[in-house]
Amino acid sequence: MIDEFPRPPWKMDWTAEALQEFESLPEDGKRLVLSARAELITAEDPYYRGIDADASLPHWITVRPLASTSPGGPHIADLAGGRGWLIFTFIRRHADPQITVTDAFWA
Repeated sequence: MIDEFPRPPWKMDWTAEALQEFESLPEDGKRLVLSARAELITAEDPYYRGIDADASLPHWITVRPLASTSPGGPHIADLAGGRGWLIFTFIRRHADPQITVTDAFWA
């Protein structure tokens, strides 16, 4: 038996507050958030670490650490040039890796 690490697609969960924020977004915001979700759950590394690692992302989404002092901590996916964002954490557990969204915003 080969004991390999899990690969995408990753699970994505939302905190209750983030889900409530998502549900209150306007339709155009929801569409972009769902598109960003599709990009994140299918990425080999949802944190897009490394030089030009996010080159495959659509032009309207950028991913970066929420705090430069914590590159392995929460990340922010900026949407549409800062018009909205998702704050998320990726936990690469061997048995059950997942992305957890803790904040969703659309202006």
